[in-house]
Amino acid sequence: MALTAPTANTPSATPSATPSDARRRDADGMAVASFVLGLIGLLLFNAVFGPCAIILGTLAIARQTQRRGRALLGLALGVADVILLIVLVTLDNSVFWQFG
Repeated sequence: MALTAPTANTPSATPSATPSDARRRDADGMAVASFVLGLIGLLLFNAVFGPCAIILGTLAIARQTQRRGRALLGLALGVADVILLIVLVTLDNSVFWQFG
């Protein structure tokens, strides 16, 4: 019994992922990362995480992510991070939260 390698015409061959599928998966990952960074940025390092969340959310929307809601939420949280940073710097010349 001779074994042959599957070719593109045989049903057992797996179709390769198209570049648009890979790009969409990347965009989905960017949307989730934008949301997570925006959420963390409300408490820690908002000067860094806020702009990163804005950039990743914008890129995810531009690349037509399936997770558009998360990308928009990450974008909104990134903007909130930057606004929080501006408020903190304006009120007490600090970029960190201070309790007490």
